[in-house]
Amino acid sequence: MFGNIELFLDMMAAEKGASINTIEAYRRDLEQFCAFIKCDESMVESDDINAFVADLGSRGFSPKTMARKLSAVREFYKFLYIEKKIRTNPAANILSPRQEKPLPKFLTQKEIKNLVEAAADKKDFSDYRLSAMLKLMYACGLRVSELVGLPENCINYDMRQIIVFGKGSKERKIPVAESALREVAEYATYRDMYLNGQKSPWLFPSKNAKSGHITRDAFFKNLKNLAVKAGISPAKISPHVLRHSFATHLLNHHVDLRSVQKMLGHEDITTTEIYTHIVSEKLRDEVRRNHPLAKDD
Repeated sequence: MFGNIELFLDMMAAEKGASINTIEAYRRDLEQFCAFIKCDESMVESDDINAFVADLGSRGFSPKTMARKLSAVREFYKFLYIEKKIRTNPAANILSPRQEKPLPKFLTQKEIKNLVEAAADKKDFSDYRLSAMLKLMYACGLRVSELVGLPENCINYDMRQIIVFGKGSKERKIPVAESALREVAEYATYRDMYLNGQKSPWLFPSKNAKSGHITRDAFFKNLKNLAVKAGISPAKISPHVLRHSFATHLLNHHVDLRSVQKMLGHEDITTTEIYTHIVSEKLRDEVRRNHPLAKDD
């Protein structure tokens, strides 16, 4: 079976443009499934897959995690069926565990302002890099994997936009706020000093990382430390929370959903629509100020 897993993963990378992180997640989930069933894939039936899902539930896995693992199994068996390695697809009619979709967590505009102000206190290269990354991520709603892996030449200063290669290596162009452009331009001077004549293809290089650029974990830790400095609970913040804040604040300021979808790089607009369920701060304030029942007699 492991040979078929490798063939499947090769297909995901070559034909669907799956990222390294996605490939590795599929590998772990499928190896876990194989360890559970302990038989050849051609012998697997629907009951075996249902038993695997039930076992995950009994071991305390969340519905979200269970659904992700089941998705890997489904895609694997779909591949085997298409390639005619099996005659029937045992995963075709397996239902995902029911799960409630939590609303995205986001920071208020005041909290974002506090973060930006805290990041403005710069002493060395890492401070300049963090400040530029923070502003660029919030200004453009980037995924953290997109942010850390930005190439040096990704920004068009004349057009005031950034070119990003997202999931499936799909290109999208996102407008960049003037203040974020200024921040990156200032950071560029310190980047050159940090590299000291060396060349790097990355906008946010790191001499300590094997990849050559700052890692997601390093940015995450820097962000947590910055939150403390800004008087914000570190538990409230993550790179994804900045992306959620970008989308929520744009919708609160009446940017249309389709535009937000394009900037976030969502294939399906239903993914973006979850942000519309977040009641805008502005609307809440209006209700508190103006609704008759909110006023004292």
